[in-house]
Amino acid sequence: MITVSKGMKEKILYLFFGGLTTVVNMGSYFVLVNAFGVHYLVSNAVAFVLAVVFAYITNRKYVFEAPARSREKIIIEAAGFFGFRGLSGLADMLFMFLMVDVMGINNTISKICVNVFVVIINYLFSKFIIFRPTKNE
Repeated sequence: MITVSKGMKEKILYLFFGGLTTVVNMGSYFVLVNAFGVHYLVSNAVAFVLAVVFAYITNRKYVFEAPARSREKIIIEAAGFFGFRGLSGLADMLFMFLMVDVMGINNTISKICVNVFVVIINYLFSKFIIFRPTKNE
């Protein structure tokens, strides 16, 4: 039987659910852009919101296994999650605009490149700020 450390399990689960979050993000983005002709920045914003909601649920429950706590602590945790995701979402929108409109890079290539950056910073935010256990947990 193979045993996996808690840290390795966390990284594997983050990659798995991060992959699913990426599917939600990229899938909804490409459907909105290609099937419905929605502007790439509007599509990017909608895709981002859908992915963040999916990510919060899966990160809290499966990846970081945040303990069920008081309603107040869950609200603070959710606010932190959505706040930091908001920051990464602003970076996402800015980099998409710069790459597509300023640098003239194809929006598909831009979306893929920006998404790699966003996944990394979101992991760091979640691991070290949002879902880190408090001293009394």
